[in-house]
Amino acid sequence: MSDHTFQASPIAIASPLPRKSRQARVVWRNNIVTVGGDAPVRVQSMTNTDTVDAVETAIQVRQLAQAGSEMVRITVNTPEAAAAVPYIREQLDRMGEYVPLVGDFHYNGHRLLTDYPACAEALSKYRINPGNVGKGDKKDKQFGQMIEIAAKYDKAVRIGVNWGSLDQEIMAELMDANSKRAQPWETRQVMYEALITSAISSAELAKNIGLNPGNIILSCKVSGVQDLISVYRELARRCDYALHLGLTEAGMGTKGTVASTAALSVLLQEGIGDTIRVSLTPQPGEARTQEVVVASEILQSLGLRVFVPSVTACPGCGRTTSTTFQELAKQIDDYLRGQMPVWRMKYPGVEAMKVAVMGCIVNGPGESKHADIGISLPGNGEAPAAPVFIDGEKAMTLRGEGIATEFQQIVESYVQRRWGGAQA
Repeated sequence: MSDHTFQASPIAIASPLPRKSRQARVVWRNNIVTVGGDAPVRVQSMTNTDTVDAVETAIQVRQLAQAGSEMVRITVNTPEAAAAVPYIREQLDRMGEYVPLVGDFHYNGHRLLTDYPACAEALSKYRINPGNVGKGDKKDKQFGQMIEIAAKYDKAVRIGVNWGSLDQEIMAELMDANSKRAQPWETRQVMYEALITSAISSAELAKNIGLNPGNIILSCKVSGVQDLISVYRELARRCDYALHLGLTEAGMGTKGTVASTAALSVLLQEGIGDTIRVSLTPQPGEARTQEVVVASEILQSLGLRVFVPSVTACPGCGRTTSTTFQELAKQIDDYLRGQMPVWRMKYPGVEAMKVAVMGCIVNGPGESKHADIGISLPGNGEAPAAPVFIDGEKAMTLRGEGIATEFQQIVESYVQRRWGGAQA
């Protein structure tokens, strides 16, 4: 037996670095969503409906908000879409859903915000892409029109640069200057510089026009993981504006989920990022809300936020004899997520609950004891019994065909008993 001793100093406990950005506010009615500073990292999403269809858009906005999105962006690209925005806001207010709406503008935003003041007022935040506001002399003028309207109505603005629509004038200037350097940068490095320069110079222009600096949020979106990390590290070093993170065109399914998680997790761990969006391409038949689920899981996995009770489940192996534990884990996870829109109000604090659904005796009892409530289902060669642990103690043993139903009822009773008294 070897002699185990402690090292001279304790092993550091990993935790995200503190963020250093200034604070912004995105407001609708009494719903004030603070962004940056010591506020939580916020989850944002975007609809894929035709904004002209106010009812369909309002329904999807509500679905995204119910899934946990704290701001929802909608496309405002035509006069008809701009005219529909106040009606979308009205529909949401009637449903008691006060999630802030973000208007996504490209090319003609200056005209739409000027010609449709009700749209400008109904939105809580404008997304402006400096690469798409105009060329030559029109660029600063049309950008200025949008900023003046934002300042008039005290709206937040995300100045969102994207490498797919980068300001070509800035890129050309930097490429020309780079060619004169003794040791020219790589083209990719020049592109990084163009993204950051466009974002920061646009923010400074907005501030000079009269927009409250606290209403400015920046983003520099790219579709490569290492590119995003490089750009945002430098952007965070050069400014203190609140930053929106997102891997643009992340992709579908596993690819989009993994790429977004890899990029955002590195930056969030370094204290970079104040709002996030996971730009997933929905798979056929997949709910739009999946992007919200992934974004929430990233923040919850890093310990930055808690949105829904977590379910710990084993992956299965030769010791597990059936799919019962998999089915039960999914059933419980779906149930908990489905209940959260109601539970957030009814049972404050329940989002921190931990549930374990395990498939055999190896780690089952131990994981169940570490959870608030857990069950260890019988594995290969084990007795047909499922011990249930509540608050670290064995509470009962379930047997028979109705284990799944009985366990869900036990979870329901536990939630009511533990968090029911926390109601305001």
